[in-house]
Amino acid sequence: MLRRRWHRHAARLRLGYRHVVAADGQILTGLDDGSFDKQGIDFDLVEFNTGLEVVQAMAAGKLEVPSAGAVISSLLPLGGYTAFLINAVEIATAQLWARPDRGARTSFADLHGRRVATTIKTTAHIFLDRARRANGLAPSDVEIVNSSMPAAVKAFIAGEVPAVAPWVPFHVTMRQKVPDAIKLADASAFYPQSAVVGGWVARHDYFFANRDVFARIIRGWADANDYMIRNSKAAGEVLKKHYPRATPADIAEALKVQKMFSSREWRRLYTDGTVTKWLQQISDFFTTDAGVANPKPVTEYFDSSLYLTTI
Repeated sequence: MLRRRWHRHAARLRLGYRHVVAADGQILTGLDDGSFDKQGIDFDLVEFNTGLEVVQAMAAGKLEVPSAGAVISSLLPLGGYTAFLINAVEIATAQLWARPDRGARTSFADLHGRRVATTIKTTAHIFLDRARRANGLAPSDVEIVNSSMPAAVKAFIAGEVPAVAPWVPFHVTMRQKVPDAIKLADASAFYPQSAVVGGWVARHDYFFANRDVFARIIRGWADANDYMIRNSKAAGEVLKKHYPRATPADIAEALKVQKMFSSREWRRLYTDGTVTKWLQQISDFFTTDAGVANPKPVTEYFDSSLYLTTI
């Protein structure tokens, strides 16, 4: 747990996050440039290896607020939680890599009857399912090997599986360790029809009892978000120190594989129903996959009103 400096009269929240730019870019930028300090927001940062671990910690009452990828849509339809802020569209954060020396050579069809390592209930899992369907493969045609993403990548590097569906930046290690590996596809092939988004969640009762606090979080996030868009090179240089194993090129790529919008552009996407559509299609995937009975619709768990009155 990383503790931030506390301020008198500041709101103090435990923030769980997945350490990838798509989930923590605005958080780290906002903490470094003082955007959250200006709003009187202090975070105890709790890092998790996967988004699934983030939402599990949230469900267990260990966090006030998490920021994660598409996995938030596995929690929200269950009821009792509110999504109030979207970070970005993960255009190509999820990827599919194959090893020609293990029989997976040039196309998705090569994976017929083979094993693919990934982490279920994540952005990568959604991408893998959509890619499978788009290439005419039945669920039984591809064996999904579920594990943590570090373990999935390790298995791929060791040659234990012929393919892996990771998210950025795990591909960096794979490219270094398996230079002959081939990227067969990434999630950009399914944008915008099947956009994948992640963002911030809070318990329903806590959110509505502390709307002023969450309005301040939104303002701090918006300042950091708009700075990243206006000054992408400088923002990448700031983020680099939080990713010591990544090169400047890796950070630039991490920013490129997500689509960010200015805080004002997000207003339009909230208002015209675009975000609601994106969230609903992700929730549909999770609820169908998990067999959730009577899932809550997006209109009951996505609250855009606070953002629209704040920005």
